Amino acid sequence: MSFSCKSQYSTVELENNFSTDQISDLNKIRDFFKNQISENKKSDFKVCFSKILPGLLENGWHPILEKVDFEKQKELYNSISKSTFDEIWEFGKATYPDTGLELKNLGSKYNGKYQKFLTEFGKNNPEVKNYADRLIEAGDFESVGWLQQSIYKNPKKFDLDDPNIQLLIAIHYLTLNDQQKRTDKWE
Repeated sequence: MSFSCKSQYSTVELENNFSTDQISDLNKIRDFFKNQISENKKSDFKVCFSKILPGLLENGWHPILEKVDFEKQKELYNSISKSTFDEIWEFGKATYPDTGLELKNLGSKYNGKYQKFLTEFGKNNPEVKNYADRLIEAGDFESVGWLQQSIYKNPKKFDLDDPNIQLLIAIHYLTLNDQQKRTDKWE
């Protein structure tokens, strides 16, 4: 598999939950996110994310909104298979009571392969287990800053060189970006 950055990182959890083609799509998601947040496209994920982590800690996930181009993110969605997308995300309806406006809202696919991957990955990492449990219980990606605080406080459990951690981070923040920028009406 081409997913591992270094041989010391296991991709067993990915391989147990996703097909080879889907893992290739997951690579695209991770690489897209890294390229969107990095000033130097040749930098690795850890360098890129470490540079924006202080801003995430100080300002919540708003630095992601500034860096990730939503039009390009939608192009990314079109470049991966529908089966991969559908194992990570599903659309729900966000209703704004003041106006009655109903918009499409991207959320976590309940019991999809991505949630199963996180659960399996969490068996060997208590911080990832906590993240997966929170995601499954809430049914959505939290936006209150827990993830960036956990990455900062537990760098050994959120090893930014680990491709599994990179994927978790990429999917988390791309979802929040989508939730803030999507304006499609619910039909």
